[in-house]
Amino acid sequence: MKTQVCIIGGGPSGLMLSQLLHLKGIDTIVLERQSREYVLGRIRAGVLEHGFAELMREAQCGERMDREGEIHDGFYIAHDGKLDRVDLKKYSGGSSVVVYGQTELTRDLYEARDKMDGKVIHNVEDVTLHDLKSDAPWVTYRDGDEIVRIDCDFVIGADGFHGVSRKSIPKDVLTEHEKVYPFGWLGVLSRTKPVSPELIYARNDRGFALCSLRSQVLSRYYIQVPLTDSVEDWSDEAFWDELKQRLPDEVSAKLETGPSIEKSIAPLRSFVAEPMRYGNLFLAGDAAHIVPPTGARGLNSAASDIYYLYHGMVDHYLNGDDAGLEGYSAKALARVWKAQRFSWWMTTLLHTFPESITYDQRLQETDMEYLFSSEKALGSLAENYVGLPF
Repeated sequence: MKTQVCIIGGGPSGLMLSQLLHLKGIDTIVLERQSREYVLGRIRAGVLEHGFAELMREAQCGERMDREGEIHDGFYIAHDGKLDRVDLKKYSGGSSVVVYGQTELTRDLYEARDKMDGKVIHNVEDVTLHDLKSDAPWVTYRDGDEIVRIDCDFVIGADGFHGVSRKSIPKDVLTEHEKVYPFGWLGVLSRTKPVSPELIYARNDRGFALCSLRSQVLSRYYIQVPLTDSVEDWSDEAFWDELKQRLPDEVSAKLETGPSIEKSIAPLRSFVAEPMRYGNLFLAGDAAHIVPPTGARGLNSAASDIYYLYHGMVDHYLNGDDAGLEGYSAKALARVWKAQRFSWWMTTLLHTFPESITYDQRLQETDMEYLFSSEKALGSLAENYVGLPF
């Protein structure tokens, strides 16, 4: 087989890039290790920044998002037994976020690729990248007993943290930065009415909590737990009881509980790989960087990678201009590190750290006090939350 751009990874990043390039007449093949059903079964974040929503619309995939997604002009931070609202629209200059589940977003992208007869190959095994430093890289994968070869101009590694793409870059070329936090998030999905029409981030001496939602009948809640905990340690009843203790009384009194339909623990880590280009391989999304879910930067950081790659590829194929591709890694990493800083700051502000000393705790309290005493501080928070410009 031959294509112009071979994309490794059939999650939202790979599918979106494939869709955008197809609309410009650029041929792609997407390779995905898992089945479509598996990809669509993953429960992920659902807060889309302003730029991501615009990219979905440009990809002609935003109709259902605009119809069913919820526009949020703000969110709440609960601390010291009270609720303070962050007015995103006011402090960001008119922008907002869209709450729309990643599963639904991925389904929309799959349907768009189907309508355009886009080539997405699932259940591929033993994907291997070859001759990445040459002008004619190629990719192989195993289909049963057959080894299939794809010749291409460029390879996009959008195959996540554990994928083959980043591992194909020589170790003496790649620099990896990582910070592992000493706790995780226990998340519960339930068919219950959300306790609030907007997200609530809660800071409490017992640990962090988050009240989120997927729709008006589907809620997503999280509590900070030690890394030694397992899902089996937490019954539904224990989860709801602990969540209520971490929320202000006015919120916990309204909390509607019910059986969990999904329960999992996600460890928190920060990770960045540099550079994001090696020869004609370009990394995107979790293949190159991971953030804690605090602040909802993960999927949105991937979207900025796709934006830069999309425009770089269009300039290359339609205008003969390689400046976008040549500058991709530096440009993408500049925004990635800003997202890392914001996620680190939100995580530090809102979580209880097991080894913290009284000095650290007082700084945390002072940071919160300062945030709600300064319009400039609220402006910085809002600007980052709705998404920095691409």
